Amino acid sequence: MELIKEESEDMKIEETFRVKQEDPEQLTELMSLNEESDMLTDMEEKDQYEKHHDFITGDESFSCSQTENTSSRKIAQKIGTRSYFACFQCGKSFSQHENLQVHLKLHTGEKSYTYPQCGKQDGKLKVHTRFHTQESPFTCQQCGNIFTQKGSLNRHMRIHIGEKPYTCPQCGKSFDQHGNLKVHMRVHTGESPFACQQCGKSFSRKGNLNYHMRVHTGESPFNCQQCGISFTVKGSLTRHMRIHTGEKPYTCPQCGERFEQHGNLKVHMRIHTGEKPYTCPQCEKSFDQHWNLKVHMRVHTGEKPYKCTQCGKSFDRHGNFKAHVRVHTGEKPYTCAQCGKSFTQKGHLEVHMRIHTGEKPFTCQQCGKSFSRKEILDKHMNIHTGEDEFRSTWTS
Repeated sequence: MELIKEESEDMKIEETFRVKQEDPEQLTELMSLNEESDMLTDMEEKDQYEKHHDFITGDESFSCSQTENTSSRKIAQKIGTRSYFACFQCGKSFSQHENLQVHLKLHTGEKSYTYPQCGKQDGKLKVHTRFHTQESPFTCQQCGNIFTQKGSLNRHMRIHIGEKPYTCPQCGKSFDQHGNLKVHMRVHTGESPFACQQCGKSFSRKGNLNYHMRVHTGESPFNCQQCGISFTVKGSLTRHMRIHTGEKPYTCPQCGERFEQHGNLKVHMRIHTGEKPYTCPQCEKSFDQHWNLKVHMRVHTGEKPYKCTQCGKSFDRHGNFKAHVRVHTGEKPYTCAQCGKSFTQKGHLEVHMRIHTGEKPFTCQQCGKSFSRKEILDKHMNIHTGEDEFRSTWTS
């Protein structure tokens, strides 16, 4: 019995010495193993007592050598493996009993802890508490971003290494996170599971619904410190700030023109490629932007959603409506820098500037004569078609 006791104590000393050399994250597991070793030692002493008692009473069903072998097997079973506690439902193993208990709540649905800060119930006390304490112990060594969970850091690292393990089976597009693939699949399925309770509009992402709700609440939490304009989305404020800084980070690889927003570069590239992906289902006219198709559809539907409150006139385009309102207000915000003449519309100022620059961008393909305005070219074309002569003969 003393021999077995000494072996167990030696084992405890070896484990304690190993803790000093191992990674601190393994400390908890090794301490647990030492506790299991203590428990085994007590079990062995109990076994030895029972066997010794049996020997005295004449029960010879177990010999001393058998007892020693049995105890050795128990030690190997308990200490030789790091995963001793197994879930009887899914088979997952744990080195600590308390970890198994937390895991079992996944099957039972039990949420054992209520957080006083927010009232939320959860079984992950340590992780959830970091949201309230703003503790972020996991730091990216490449860009400095910090995370509350190690798994979030692991997913983030795919940005740097370029790993995209999740591929769409329909179009082949790859993603660095499974959640992004799941959201992407809604493009193919047309699923929009997040619906606004006020207007019924649906969204494929919950975040987009949250942003949309600010339309109803009027909330604009992101303010520009330079001009005071507010935005419902942080990304909109970030893009807006480029107006003040003059930053244009997106460059066309063909002509070198720079843009403040990636979407504008994407649309611009269609000038070079000639791509017009948006086609009218009624007249088959194509457009390079979805918004232009949407405005065009009003030609067929007769919709004029912009109505002047002063005279009742309606318009199919917001720009035309704004220009019309200036007729009532007398506002002329576009002023010529050379002669000081002002205009209600930017296009009118651009045409006027040709007087000073001498630019004549509209050229007759038959005689080569150029004009500063398209309507003047159109009138000139009547000379070649004989339309003016026909009109004068008819009227005379």
